[in-house]
Amino acid sequence: MKRLQHGVSLIEVLVAVIVFSVGLLGLAALQLNAIRFNEGASVRGHAVFLAGEMADRIRARPETADLADYALAFCTDQCQPELTDHAEWLNHLRAQLPSGNGAVTVEGQKVTVTIRWSEERLKGSEAQAISVVTRI
Repeated sequence: MKRLQHGVSLIEVLVAVIVFSVGLLGLAALQLNAIRFNEGASVRGHAVFLAGEMADRIRARPETADLADYALAFCTDQCQPELTDHAEWLNHLRAQLPSGNGAVTVEGQKVTVTIRWSEERLKGSEAQAISVVTRI
């Protein structure tokens, strides 16, 4: 009977190693997804902050500035907006968000700030956007 059990312990060890390896691969995949989702949440948080920043810039505009002057369409990289607030805000968008871009629409006292960015490098959908609507 002892002759039949010589290879059994080796098979048990191999099965244990395979189970352990599959568990480690699962943990590695879990860690990678956690890092990716955390980065996506961080970028989304920056976008919300930057939308609020533009709304605050509009609220703090000089008394002589017309609200309609703060309207801004989505720009390409060569776009040079006339207002300093727009130029600084677009520079912040491009520095803090991957492929960051923004627009501001003004309808009476209602201002909509829209920000777009890409999550392609995080293997998410390419285009992400957030809009903040405020009344000035």
